[in-house]
Formats: sequence, structure tokens, C-alpha cells
Amino acid sequence: MKPFHPAGRALLIGSLPLSDHVQAWDIVCRYTPEIPLWVQLPAFKTEGMMVQFLPGLPGLAARSNGFIMDTGSETFDAELLAFYEDYMEWIEGRKGIDPSRFVLTPDTAPGFFVLLENIPSMIPGPVALKGQITGPITLGTGLKDSSGRSVFYNEQARDAVVKLLAQKARWQTLQLKRFDRPVLIFFDEPALAGFGSSAFISISRSEISACFEEVIAAVHEAGGLAGIHVCANTEWSLVLEAPTDVVSFDAYAYFEKFLLYPERVREFIHRGGILAWGIVPTLNPEDIDRETADTLASRWAHQFKAVVALGVDPERLLAQTCITPSCGTGSLDVQHALKVLELTRDVSRKVRSRAS
Repeated sequence: MKPFHPAGRALLIGSLPLSDHVQAWDIVCRYTPEIPLWVQLPAFKTEGMMVQFLPGLPGLAARSNGFIMDTGSETFDAELLAFYEDYMEWIEGRKGIDPSRFVLTPDTAPGFFVLLENIPSMIPGPVALKGQITGPITLGTGLKDSSGRSVFYNEQARDAVVKLLAQKARWQTLQLKRFDRPVLIFFDEPALAGFGSSAFISISRSEISACFEEVIAAVHEAGGLAGIHVCANTEWSLVLEAPTDVVSFDAYAYFEKFLLYPERVREFIHRGGILAWGIVPTLNPEDIDRETADTLASRWAHQFKAVVALGVDPERLLAQTCITPSCGTGSLDVQHALKVLELTRDVSRKVRSRAS
């Protein structure tokens, strides 16, 4: 992998409050053409954060309130065996890319195929390309087994979840690498906000680290860069110590919490890690209405100085910076979502002017 230096470029997180994928693509091209991504539209039930990446799991079963991994069914052991057989054929190259349980499909991820279709006609061409997928901690703790327990606590089920996500991320990387641009794949991990709480009391750091190592390795093996996105506060040392290339965090609301790990932040940047500063708010419409590109650029500049004060070279830090919304905009109304994208673009321009 060649080093990638975003140098303050704008990047989106993933979702928009629309119901038309072509319209969503046009909006991406309008605001973040240098690093386009495929868009998830939560208006479609099949594009929910977890549902979109569930196909291919052994024991997957629909229930009135969603999906479960039916580990108690009579066929589960056979389905699990078939899963691992497919997995071994896949990673050893004995099975073609399509069809496979490890790929995205137009019916579950149409935005990805809109991206693939339109990249060749982009003028000028993109600097990099971005994909995303639900992270293993979020999917593993959010998906229940037949007893109503999170599948993360079932080692067999958890391993299947991790391997499925790893290979779907790898597949995304391989598809996007065809365009000869750096590829970023973000693992979205909102559930990490719960680490250390009673809900996560029996989940260890080593278990989380092992999950990250496996999914990130799959992206690296395919020639991509891996990112971890957490849209709230968490135990940031867990993320910063992972072999991830990008840490995407809510700099608008949680920068002070993030800076509670100064040594880890400094080490991450020194090893070439990219900070994706979620400086544009997405949680509260009131914040979006109040802020301007100038106020947010000023806020970011103060944060930038605080990181430099840790012993980081400012030119290096700027080279390893992306400007993003704090999270996706799929839960906002269209007007506020578009303002978030406009602010992200305009703050990025102000940040990049520092390097010129």
C-alpha cells in the first residue's frame, strides 16, 4: 500500500435521508468528489446498519422484530459447516468471486454498484475511494441468537460474524482497487460507546482487539486502508492501539475525551495514522443551524493546536487529516443533511488553505 495523505480533504460517513441512489450519488459528487463513497439510504429497510450486511450468515432467520442467528435450530451445525467450507474455498481462491455469501449485491447494497458504475466518468478522477461496513463489535452485540443473547458471547457465532464482515470488507476493497486509487474501508462501531458499561461487562479488551485485527487484516491483504468510526465517546486506547489506518471520531462533541489519551494519539500519528475529524455536528439540528464554516474551522484550528502540543509535527498532522461530519446524516431531514455536507466541504477548503 502506498501512503495516502488526505491533507484536509472532505470525507463523508455514509448515510443520507434520501430514497434515490442516483440522487444520492449526485449529491456526493457535488460536495465530496475527491473522495467519493457509496451511500446507504436508511429509507430502505434492507439498508439498515446491521441488516445490510447480514446475508451470508449461517442460521440467519427472520422474526417479527427483525433477524436473529438461530443457533438453536436443528440445521445450524450443518449451516455453520457449510459457511466454513465456503470461507476456506473463498480465501484459498478455489471459489470465484461471484456468486458468494461474501459479496454485496445490488438488492442489498445498490449504492455500492452506483459508485462502481459512475467512477469511470468522474472528471477529474477521484483522489481516493471509500466504502464502509458495520463493525464486528456492533454487529456481534446487536444481533441476537435463538436465546435472545448477543451472538458476541457465543464464540462460534462471533467467529462467523467476524469472518463474514472481514471478507465483505475485503471484497469491497478488491472491487474499488480496480480503479487504481487508494481505498478506505471504514468499520462503523457505534456500539463501542458502551464499552466499560454494564452491558459490556463480560467483553474483554483482548476479544475486541482480536476482532479488529481480523477484519483490518482482510482489508490490508486486499491492498486497502482500514478505518474505525465511532460516533460517540469510547475507550479510545482500544481504537488507537488497533492496527487501523484511520480513526474517525466526533471531534465536535468529544474532542476533550479523545485527548485524554495523549500518548496513544501521538503514537498513532507518528506511525502514519490518519485522523478523520468529525468536526461538523450531526446529532442536534440546533447545532447544525447555529454553526458556520468559519466557527467550525476555528474550532478545528484550536483542536489542531492541542494535538500539535502533544509533540506532533503540524505539517505531518495536516497531511494525515480528513474533515468529516461527526456521523452519517441518514436520521436528519434533507435540509439539515445538505447543510452538514455543505459545511463539511467548506470547512475542508478552509483547512486545506493552511497547506497552500
